Amino acid sequence: MNVSRAIVTSCLRLIGGMAVFAMLAAQAQAQGLLRDTEIEETLRDFSDPLLRVGGLNPQSVDIYLVNDPELNAFVTRGQNIFLHSGLIMRAKTPNELKGVIAHEAGHIVGGHIVRSDYGNRSAYGAMLLAAGVGLAAILAGEGGAGAAILGGAQQFGAVEALAYSRVNESAADQYAVTFLDQTGQSGQGLIDFFNNFRAQEVLSYARRYEYFRSHPLSADRIDKMRERVAESDYVDAVDPPEDLHRHEMMKAKLSGFLDAPQLVFNRFPSDDVSQPARYARSVAFFRAADMRNAIREIDTLIADEPKNPYFHELKAQILYESGQREAALPSAERALELKPDAMLLKVALAQSLLETRDDDQVERAVSLLKSALTQEPRYSYGWYLLSLAYAHQDDDALAKYASAERFYALGDLESARSFAGRAQQDLPRDIPQWRRASDIIVVAETQMDKRRRNQRRTRPLTNMSITSD
Repeated sequence: MNVSRAIVTSCLRLIGGMAVFAMLAAQAQAQGLLRDTEIEETLRDFSDPLLRVGGLNPQSVDIYLVNDPELNAFVTRGQNIFLHSGLIMRAKTPNELKGVIAHEAGHIVGGHIVRSDYGNRSAYGAMLLAAGVGLAAILAGEGGAGAAILGGAQQFGAVEALAYSRVNESAADQYAVTFLDQTGQSGQGLIDFFNNFRAQEVLSYARRYEYFRSHPLSADRIDKMRERVAESDYVDAVDPPEDLHRHEMMKAKLSGFLDAPQLVFNRFPSDDVSQPARYARSVAFFRAADMRNAIREIDTLIADEPKNPYFHELKAQILYESGQREAALPSAERALELKPDAMLLKVALAQSLLETRDDDQVERAVSLLKSALTQEPRYSYGWYLLSLAYAHQDDDALAKYASAERFYALGDLESARSFAGRAQQDLPRDIPQWRRASDIIVVAETQMDKRRRNQRRTRPLTNMSITSD
């Protein structure tokens, strides 16, 4: 699991590259993106069939998990779906969660996206929707860099946001039922999900969940869905056991990392020996600094499923963050061996290898990081680790180049330009890194110049005085 922590109060910083949710309790409510290979894989497996039948290319639709207990989901231009952790925790079944995802996919297929004023989106829009840095960038780095991306997002113009209306909501419902039906699944989950929150319809606007403020709910919508679902051959279809298990494991992991440990222990008491319960308790013990019990719980899961990469990943994190860096290496190695294409697991192992300070291990870390960054070029923490690896190898030019890429991914254009310029002075002109550094300089200067022009246009008239005769 790859860990994110707060950069600033509304951003998460990746810590150790080994688990997504290891964060302080006070930071757990901070908004930001969460990264986790297991959860991302589950969400993709739930979503991709729905996207395909909707005529969308799953590889072109990005799905993001937002660390926010508020029940919410939304889409933005560019085919991006955002799901709050609070939504996943409140979905009682995979079918309910799939129904919401299908609904959001319906908004994309229906073209319900309009250009909206930047200030009209909720707070995390500033962080997630800075077009100049790309939504694939996971915010990681110093507080100053986090502040830069938050403050600089406006320079890239208006945010593409969703135009919600009762007409669009009803249309997205119908798309969702169609997508579920075409994948042999029941639309009952979406009806159940909405029925669970029917009271939202009569609450005042301010008291509603964010999702039902932006997605106006009505009895008529639910009735129309119910009519369609009742006609389906799959109205009585149920979630397969594997999906039910993955859904519960996902929720258990989220609870373990995002809820207070004592709350987790109350929700999953020691006499509950199910896999989700042991998973959640292992994480909660880890966050409570009870490493002995954390390892004991995760070892029971590994005994159950020795080929589950995510159990080995969690054990590696627990050992690594408890200071047992060398002991963590075998578990990190095993996790990647079982899931060799997982970008986050490559970064996790690379960081552990860097800790050895061994030249051969550092060279291997460089190889892993290059592979990971080929998969996600805007993964800023990967560039940070690569800069450390190059510095260990006394390759200052490439270390500066990696730092330029890191700050570019973070949206800190001034630092990106500075490091790119310094890298160019030492890099041979005939290598790709020199040309890429040149691109970073040109783009950074163009965007910063655009930002300055925008600031001049919007500067308030503070020196104007009014006189009267």
